[in-house]
Amino acid sequence: MGASFATHVLFLLWFFAATFTSSFFKANSNTTCSEKDKQALLSLKRGLTDPLNRLSSWSDQEDCCRWDRVRCDNKTGRVTELNLSYIRSSGEISSSLLELEFLNYLDLRWNNFNCTTIPSFIGSMTSLRHLGLNSANFSGVIPHQLGNLSGLLYLNLGGNSHLYADNLRWMSNLSSIQYLDLSFANLHKEVDWLQIISKFPSLLKLYLADCQLDSLNPSLGFVNLTSLQVLYLPHNHFNHEIPNWFLNISTSLLVLDLRNCSLKGEIPHGILNFQKLKSLLLNYNLLTGKIPESLGRVKHLINLDLRFNSLSGPIPSSIGNLSYLGDLFLYDNQLNGTIPKSLALLSNLKALLVGHNFLTGTVDEGHFTKLSKLKYLDMSFTSLFFNVNSNWVPPFQLEYAWMSSCKIGPNFPTWLQTQRSLKILEMFQTGISDKAPSWLWNWTSSIEIIDLSSNRIEGDVSGIVLNSTILNLRSNHFKGRMPQLSTKVKVLNIANNSIYGSISSFLCQQRNVKNKLEILDASNNLLSGELSHCWKYWPSLIRLNFGSNSISVTLAILNFAVILFQKAAQ
Repeated sequence: MGASFATHVLFLLWFFAATFTSSFFKANSNTTCSEKDKQALLSLKRGLTDPLNRLSSWSDQEDCCRWDRVRCDNKTGRVTELNLSYIRSSGEISSSLLELEFLNYLDLRWNNFNCTTIPSFIGSMTSLRHLGLNSANFSGVIPHQLGNLSGLLYLNLGGNSHLYADNLRWMSNLSSIQYLDLSFANLHKEVDWLQIISKFPSLLKLYLADCQLDSLNPSLGFVNLTSLQVLYLPHNHFNHEIPNWFLNISTSLLVLDLRNCSLKGEIPHGILNFQKLKSLLLNYNLLTGKIPESLGRVKHLINLDLRFNSLSGPIPSSIGNLSYLGDLFLYDNQLNGTIPKSLALLSNLKALLVGHNFLTGTVDEGHFTKLSKLKYLDMSFTSLFFNVNSNWVPPFQLEYAWMSSCKIGPNFPTWLQTQRSLKILEMFQTGISDKAPSWLWNWTSSIEIIDLSSNRIEGDVSGIVLNSTILNLRSNHFKGRMPQLSTKVKVLNIANNSIYGSISSFLCQQRNVKNKLEILDASNNLLSGELSHCWKYWPSLIRLNFGSNSISVTLAILNFAVILFQKAAQ
């Protein structure tokens, strides 16, 4: 999924969150607000910037209970909720907040307080039940005074990467806490963090991602987290086996995230006793041994991610019992054996990534019978043989297909023509030894990245128009003159084929087009002629390879080489 798509999604998330918080905290009361509370809020406003003009309704002439992002008690008119999230504010948080004696909800997330410390006076706002200070660019030590907020249910300090804790003993008074997020804060100095947090009987969700924790305290026999639903501890450095106390934590656990934690040893069978578990994320660790057959008992599992470990043995057939499973990520392990036929029962599966394993055997139509929702398929770098009938119409519409270095040929896979949503197709070194079908080039015009290299695909590419952003057709049996390129093409590798004709004709035919080509490799072909002055119509080129052709060395080539060298040095 491209960076531009991810950026677009993040923007939409920000926009809808900002819009929601703004509309949710419109005035909802006919009660007149307390003058004391109004003056406290106006004092707070004076210390803050308001680049998005979100506080424009905060006026001395208006009832503060009618201000945006403020809520009051319907009976008393006292301010109870204040949401200043997503307003891109900076400045100073005024101690006038202490005047809001009945404030129980304070949200300052997603602002920029320029690496200032969290004000210690917040610890005196004892009516608070919800405190959100996440992703607000706070720094320094987490103030111990926050431990005075004994009625707090929700505490989120996550996303402030310059925060640290000298200890967490101050948290012992937060006996009612249900949601705790300290992600990205440095908690390395607190070796007893687990014992402290296990004293919170009401804790439902715990987020401690990338906190530089180095131990899950394997010696502990029991950890009292009986209400826990989410345990989110990725990107820490535990460097030991998954402790046995995991088997005794909440039977209500929904999410267990231990990604990238340097965990060793086998997956304990008991960890799969969490009957309500929906997400099990153990990828990027050092786990060994087999995937337990008891995996099939976790029947509510939606996301299973075991990528980038050293797991061995077969994929358990019990996986067919996981009827809710949407993501199955087993990529880059040492799994062997065949793909179980029970896979066909996973009617909700969207992503199947089993590449970079030692899997063998045949994959046929029967493995995909009910996989109508499949969007992502990775079988690359295995010894699997994708053997389907030439008239097979898959039940799915793939968006991403990674099938390189497994066996697909010798015939060109005709089922691809039915796939109308593909964005990436990687199918290099798959044993295809066949003529390119007549529909191939029109069909590929909407695919962003195509790699069909290191096969023996035949066909004349003269006159065809290539439209993908990145194309790798290297080391095939293509012949004819250089194909035409649309303005979308940025990378073309057509080396080691039998492409002939004048290179000047190819370069000069694009003179009236805004070419975006950055990399062109046409080495080891039968091209001839001179480069000519037409290289200037390709302003984006940064890498060019015409080696092992019959192209004449001229002054134009030398000038062009100098320009490419200058671009590469920038």
